[in-house]
Amino acid sequence: MNVPAGVDPYVPGHGETTYSVQHYDLDLSYRVDGNHLDGEAVLHCVARDSLTSFSVDLHALRPTKVSVEGTRASRFRHSGDKLTIRPAHPVEDGQEFEVRIKYAGNPKPVPSKILGAAGWEELLDGVIVASQPHGAPSWFPCNDHPGDKATYSITVTVPSDYHVAVTGEHVTSHRSARSTTWYYEQKQPMATYLASVQIGHYDVATIDAEVPLTRVTPRPADEAGYEVAFGDQPKMLAYFSSVFGAYPFASYTCVITDDDLEIPLESQALSTFGRNFMVDDWEAIRLVAHELSHQWFGNAVTLGAWKDIWLHEGFACYAEWLWSQESGRDSAQERAAEHHARLAKLDQRLLLGDPGPDLMFDDRVYKRGALTLHALRAEVGDDAFFETLRSWVAAHSGGTVDTAMFVEHASATCGRDLTDLFGQWLFHTDLPALPVL
Repeated sequence: MNVPAGVDPYVPGHGETTYSVQHYDLDLSYRVDGNHLDGEAVLHCVARDSLTSFSVDLHALRPTKVSVEGTRASRFRHSGDKLTIRPAHPVEDGQEFEVRIKYAGNPKPVPSKILGAAGWEELLDGVIVASQPHGAPSWFPCNDHPGDKATYSITVTVPSDYHVAVTGEHVTSHRSARSTTWYYEQKQPMATYLASVQIGHYDVATIDAEVPLTRVTPRPADEAGYEVAFGDQPKMLAYFSSVFGAYPFASYTCVITDDDLEIPLESQALSTFGRNFMVDDWEAIRLVAHELSHQWFGNAVTLGAWKDIWLHEGFACYAEWLWSQESGRDSAQERAAEHHARLAKLDQRLLLGDPGPDLMFDDRVYKRGALTLHALRAEVGDDAFFETLRSWVAAHSGGTVDTAMFVEHASATCGRDLTDLFGQWLFHTDLPALPVL
């Protein structure tokens, strides 16, 4: 289990280092009409210090009962987005302990002046959860730090005419007269921001692919629209598995909401798009590839601190270019040249290796990150490059990483010191020359 390295300055006030969560049991009941959530969360934790008190992250929802190791907490206080808990008995360093929290209320996104709002969001008739990077506390109490990955069991009860898609494997559903309870398990470690619930009036189908691929589309199903934008996902899965290594999860789900979305939403083993992406256009198709590639780079292998966001977005952007070439469109070199020329016209003050919270999702992080990988490929050749990617995923799947680890890994795999190459792209602001394969 990975231990958070500290409260992340990019997302201040989230996460704690004095304990780590190993598993979340979430039991949720949601009324779509009225946007009301009742929840019980059980956090299976390990203390990383001696604890007389500790806190979890929880936004806008009201905790009603808290216990630690089966005993009611001597005190708990919810202030701002922190639920501070004082257990009846101190928790020893290294001790495994269980925290049970009952809570309720009207969930809403977590605001941020710099990062915007993220988390639980009502649609016209349903819900999406988009938690990157700070929205997880909008729907469950958690240690909200990307380095604190855990497994999950999630139960969601909703009115029976709604479908529920969750980041995990669907285990079972139980229907009563008016409601249905959906049970999912995520057995692979997952960062809190990658946990997600999607609720809506959906049609569901399974598509033949490398792994079970589930299509979740609004009613009535738009078969033609789905096919032109998402029809190549089985081929994408096969191709990315060949260049990045085996798909890291048991299945993949693609949700298309009836609402338009500005951007797709990333979560573990599940991606969410708006109906507006169901078009035969490269700008839509590239994002289908982008979100799928995040299952390797971002979800299986996850940054431990947000300053290393290029390890997610640069890799996913380069996957777009690889798929462009594989599918008979522009080559990766042509895509690199196009975006290098665009970057050359922009302000160069962004530091890719530490862009700051206000620029962590700037398009320059995506494109310069992709060009960094293209530079590595040009330097070491295809065999060493793709072996670097495959072995990186194999070595760190389920864990957390940082930039220094990737530089060391690439150097070791390729048999040469690549510090200077990465330094030019990551830790200097001037744009290096276009790499050429």
